[in-house]
Formats: sequence, C-alpha cells, structure tokens
Amino acid sequence: MEERQTRVGFVGLGIMGRSMARNLHQAGFSVTVWNRTAARMEAAKEWGAKTAATPAEVAARSDIIITMVGDTPDVREVVEGPEGILEGAREGSLLIDMSTISPDATRELAALAEEKGVRMLDAPVSGGDVGAREGTLSIMVGGEEESFQQAMPLFEAMGKNIVLCGPIGAGQTVKACNQIMCGLNLLGMVEALSFAKKAGVDPETMIRVTTQGAAGSWALSNLAPRVIKGDLDPGFSVRFQQKDLRIVLEEAERLALPLLGTAQVHQLLRSVQAHGGEEDGTHALITVLERLGNTEIVPRGEE
Repeated sequence: MEERQTRVGFVGLGIMGRSMARNLHQAGFSVTVWNRTAARMEAAKEWGAKTAATPAEVAARSDIIITMVGDTPDVREVVEGPEGILEGAREGSLLIDMSTISPDATRELAALAEEKGVRMLDAPVSGGDVGAREGTLSIMVGGEEESFQQAMPLFEAMGKNIVLCGPIGAGQTVKACNQIMCGLNLLGMVEALSFAKKAGVDPETMIRVTTQGAAGSWALSNLAPRVIKGDLDPGFSVRFQQKDLRIVLEEAERLALPLLGTAQVHQLLRSVQAHGGEEDGTHALITVLERLGNTEIVPRGEE
C-alpha cells in the first residue's frame, strides 16, 4: 500500500468514526487518532493508527484534522477547549467536522478557526454504520471550493456521494433535511409493519413487495428486515437521532418554520427513550407502535 503524503488526524472513534478512520488508513493515509475512551484508541492501534494524548497533539501532527463526535458541545470541547484542536493546529491546516451539529455553531467554529489561520469544512454524513464500514457514505459539505478539493481524496476513501452544498454551514443544513426525511420514512415504515401484522399479512411479504415500488425507502430496505428478525441493535441510535431532530427543530424555530411530522417523530422517539431504548437503533420506534396498537411485531423469543 503506497502511503500518501497528507497526514490525517481523526478525533472520535464511535460506531461511525472507527470505520471511517480505518478506511482512511486503508486508502494509504497516515492516521493519528484520539478518542475520549482510550480503549478505542488501543483497538485502532491494531489496524495501524498512531495515537495521541490530546486533540491538540492530533492537530500538531496532522495536515487535515477530522472530528466525528456526538453533539455540538462535544465538537466545541475538542475544537476550542483546553488541549483542543485549535491549540495544536498549525496555520494553513484544514479542519473538517463530520459530526452532525447546529449550522449556527458550525459558522461560529469556522470563524474561530479562521482567527487561528485554520480553514474549516462542515461535512456531516449519512449511511449509518454499514455505510461507514463499506466506505459508501453520503457526504454533505459546506465551505470553500479550494478546501473541498483538497479534502476530496479523503472523502473518496470514506464515501461515494460527495457534494459541496454551499458555504460553511450548508452541509449541516442539508444533513438536517436528510434527518427530517429519515425520521418520517422511519415512521412510515413502522406504521406499515404494524398495519400488515394487525391485518394478518406476513410483514416479510409486505416488505418484499413495497421495497420495489413508489413506497421504497432506505428505512424499508435496511431497517424493516431487522425489525422482523428481532434485531434492534443500533446502526444509528435513538439517542443520536433525537439529538439530530432537536437540532432540526431548534433551527426550524429560528426560521419560524412549522415541521409537524418531524416534531411528531421526535415525541414518539421520546417514548422509546422513556422505556429504556435510548441506545437501541432508531427502528426501535416499532416498540411504540406495538404498545399503541397492542400487537407484537418484534420477535423476542423466550423470556
């Protein structure tokens, strides 16, 4: 494997981040990682990553630094906090935040980075754990064309559908649109499963037919089969979907834009959380429909 000259820093080795960082290494980049939970850095060492003691150290040893962490406060902490990326980054380096956070916070961080001579892109992703693992993520980018072109070899190692959406913050805005549609497709999928089961039609047959028509969606093709097998493990957790929908609804409030369906999905997922399903996959929304409709769709085996 020919090693590329660009040194890449990667901060955040969660379900998505660990696969994305590994794909960069496999594409030939020298990758230095940091994660709040040290055990995940040890796992990354096994596939060839270098490790650092702080995000600042990652930045000091990298030309391009990627962050992939949970929420807006987490991004702020690793970027502008003590021993954060901006403390160690050299002038002229490029920061790419691939987390899903508030567009406003993104613009604020970009202004802070600019004061330090660091350029920034926001590049949230869609595709879940499978897309991260297989390097097929959709990547929605906000920022300058020159920075986008510099980052393109990295994006190509992690994803397939890579689009510059506009200036800084535009990637986060498009990701918010994505999460609106994901939430509503998810609700449509679980309602259809509930309807089929209650009406006495085999849910697997319903899935096989409807995925081929106008009702087809990513949720129907990828999550519905997991539901009927009893697999509610997260590709993307309820907790993070709720965080994303909160960002959408806060931004919608700022825009004075009513989003009725999105708000309803947010509230229904809150019921999943109230019943202890926060770390389940988003398709655990089916459990709310089971309770509401007094029906069993997820096979649970013997207690």
